[in-house]
Amino acid sequence: MDKSTTHGGLTRAAFLSGLGIAIGGSVLFSTKAIVAKLLYRYQLDAVTVLAFRMLFSLPVFATIAIWKMRTEAPLTTNDRWRILGLGLVGYYLSSFLDFLGLQYISVGLERLILFLTPTFVLLISSTVLKHHIGRKQWMALAISYCGIVLVFVHDLQGGSNVVLGAALVTGSAAAYAAYLLLSGEMVKRLGPLRLVSYAMCVSTVACVGQFFLLRPASGLLQPLPVYGLSLLNGMMCTVAPVFMTMIAVERIGAGTASQAGMIGPVSTLFLGALLLGEPVTSWQLGGTALVLSGIYLLSKK
Repeated sequence: MDKSTTHGGLTRAAFLSGLGIAIGGSVLFSTKAIVAKLLYRYQLDAVTVLAFRMLFSLPVFATIAIWKMRTEAPLTTNDRWRILGLGLVGYYLSSFLDFLGLQYISVGLERLILFLTPTFVLLISSTVLKHHIGRKQWMALAISYCGIVLVFVHDLQGGSNVVLGAALVTGSAAAYAAYLLLSGEMVKRLGPLRLVSYAMCVSTVACVGQFFLLRPASGLLQPLPVYGLSLLNGMMCTVAPVFMTMIAVERIGAGTASQAGMIGPVSTLFLGALLLGEPVTSWQLGGTALVLSGIYLLSKK
């Protein structure tokens, strides 16, 4: 067997490039929490930060959506309603709760909670869809949640708002887990690119509509750094990771790509220390190790 090839017949170079893309996408997506924290320093709130993020990412997703509408078969009425629901739950509600929670907790804790999304998928599958959960899966869940409790108890020293922030981000993870479960069948029929572009357009309408409903139009006038950070949030932390993840899954498979994504919480922890001055403690490192261990076991299953 050629030593330059890996499992699945991929060349080593192709596998490593796919792995690198998966890691890069995970790091960029995790960086949105850092950018949001930087934007909050300009006295912005979650409603405004989210509206700017979606406005700057809209041109790309709208272009793809229009292209897909012209080249693909028309959507059925049922599919249109499903996409409306998926966009509101998976990208609007999930993102809004996430950005709200970030006002109260560290980026390290936020990323760890969001990283529990696969466990929420499993729990929803068990309770709602009545799927069986094996002993090893329960063990993986227990290890992951022990890690969250470890970091959470440590961060409680920051005040009672930590409880509120953690609850909001947990709601975000649960909403995204519901989106993943509900979108499974549609992804196979419509393809990930078409589904994501449509859902993101729906989410943008909801986020921008919410802004104009709750905030004055003058709120769109912000200092120049706000526009720069929002452009970074929309393009590098939203659009780029979506495409990078798709490319990585195509090259190395969903399983390997998801395991490579485990670098996300670790990168956020250290980027938070570097850019925001958030301390990296032994409690956080220990909790991160437990969460990653549990998710790794779950992904292997």
